[in-house]
Amino acid sequence: MINVEITRNPNENGISVIRRFTKKVQSSGVLPRVRSIRYSDRTLSPYKVKMKTLKTINRKAEIAELIKMGKMAEKPSRYSK
Repeated sequence: MINVEITRNPNENGISVIRRFTKKVQSSGVLPRVRSIRYSDRTLSPYKVKMKTLKTINRKAEIAELIKMGKMAEKPSRYSK
């Protein structure tokens, strides 16, 4: 992480110090980098991926069995008319 530091010049008012600081932050590229990693998720471990896949397969098999027995309505296709 890059720290941005601005020192106030003797004849400079507060507004121009803030303006210089914001320009320095924008040019350093800190904000785009932080925003890009803000909501990124960790990659799952291979074991977690495997367990999630097995759970999905088992659930699909259960749903297919329930549809065959007539205990669950078959979900209509999204695009069929």
